[in-house]
Amino acid sequence: MESIFHEKQPSGNMDDSGFFSIQVISNALKVWGLELILFNSPEYQRLRIDPINERSFICNYKEHWFTVRKLGKQWFNLNSLLTGPELISDTYLALFLAQLQQEGYSIFVVKGDLPDCEADQLLQMIRVQQMHRPKLIGEELAQLKEQRVQKTDLERVLEANDGSGMLDEDEEDLQRALALSRQEIDLEDEEADLRRAIQLSMQGTSRNICQDTPQTSGTHLTSEELRKRREAYFEKQQQQQQQDPPGHPCGKPNTSSGALDSDLGDAMSEEDMLQAAVTMSLETVRSNFKTEGKK
Repeated sequence: MESIFHEKQPSGNMDDSGFFSIQVISNALKVWGLELILFNSPEYQRLRIDPINERSFICNYKEHWFTVRKLGKQWFNLNSLLTGPELISDTYLALFLAQLQQEGYSIFVVKGDLPDCEADQLLQMIRVQQMHRPKLIGEELAQLKEQRVQKTDLERVLEANDGSGMLDEDEEDLQRALALSRQEIDLEDEEADLRRAIQLSMQGTSRNICQDTPQTSGTHLTSEELRKRREAYFEKQQQQQQQDPPGHPCGKPNTSSGALDSDLGDAMSEEDMLQAAVTMSLETVRSNFKTEGKK
């Protein structure tokens, strides 16, 4: 029995990946009354048709096909390698097609009336504004992978720095505490300097007062000493009166005010009295300075 199985011969019009040749696509479009014309052929170039006046282009490079089509009043790159349709302006369309040709693409113009589609009807009423150009699928995946890697690295760094982060916070608290301590020390130093300045000023004032006072006597009498000297003087006068008989002439002056002042002058000079008065005044000044210093 003759074998009915024959070895399958590879076809040039398709392969197992789903790739179809231009002949297959051209025959398929004829069913819809459409025709393919090579964009850069001399016949088409002689027509000098502006690309924006066409309706659709089919682009091929090796085993990849995609369409550039006008939907509504705008052109779109419908490349399946992109994450979505790419809007192409009318002014950029000719440059875009020229760039594809430089990259080695074969471009075919689809001539004829294209079948109606919902997208074409919708875009006849509204215009699309595209803020961001869609990326290649592989490019987006690579960026997502890179972002994941960066995120993982960042998480590792954060985990590794958890302890050091706490140390940094503790160090900052310590630095703040030291700064406050320095400020308090500075305030205390300023207060101490102020107290010393007041004390020196008081001492200087006391010295000036003492220097301005004539010091002919080396003895500084206080009010108590002055009182004791007066008492001694009066006791001496009483003793002299008791020793002299009544009516007996005495060469010494009577206990008049002049004699009292003269004898008092013998026991205590005017300079001593002045020194005692100055001493009392200085004691009053010192007490006043001390009171103001405490305030």
